[in-house]
Amino acid sequence: MITATAGLFFGLSLVVVIGAQNTYVLRVGVLQQHVLPVVLICTVSDAVLIAAGVGGAGVALDSRPWLLRVVRWAGAAFLIAYGVRAGRRALHPARVDSESGRAALTLPAAIASAVALTWLNPGVYLDTVVLLGSVAHNHAQPWLFAAGAAVASLLWFFALGYGARLAHPLLASRRAWQALDAFVALVMVTTAVRVLAG
Repeated sequence: MITATAGLFFGLSLVVVIGAQNTYVLRVGVLQQHVLPVVLICTVSDAVLIAAGVGGAGVALDSRPWLLRVVRWAGAAFLIAYGVRAGRRALHPARVDSESGRAALTLPAAIASAVALTWLNPGVYLDTVVLLGSVAHNHAQPWLFAAGAAVASLLWFFALGYGARLAHPLLASRRAWQALDAFVALVMVTTAVRVLAG
């Protein structure tokens, strides 16, 4: 139980940050569109990556730096493209629904974005696979540590995705949605720059 709790708190320390993935989950939650599939993708992806890290994939990644470079460039390109789209929504409010002030989000687009923001983010591999995997092996029961970290992801993504609806009344105006999209654009582009900077 102590090992699982350590994994839970370590997992929370990694996942509770302002980054591209969390900003996207927040936006989906505020929109109240396709929240369940998005949080499930993020949660299951984290669990798979955590298991890979504890299973030794971090060692394999360390020995193949070219693979992280490929992911870094692909991830940065996606983040910039997503940031530009959010910036356009912020600058051109006529493109969003005039009644609700929010852009419609299709299920395939929501799923594709959640997958890309998770699997094309080099930071996810470094934090989850390499760092968490190595820390887990400092414990006598690394798989219990991993289980605790996976529970942390589950708790965080569901809390963020479904808790974001509480902010919906604050976003009743078009200007508020513009501000949210501007924030999303800033986070995405900043994250892309950080990814490219290594």
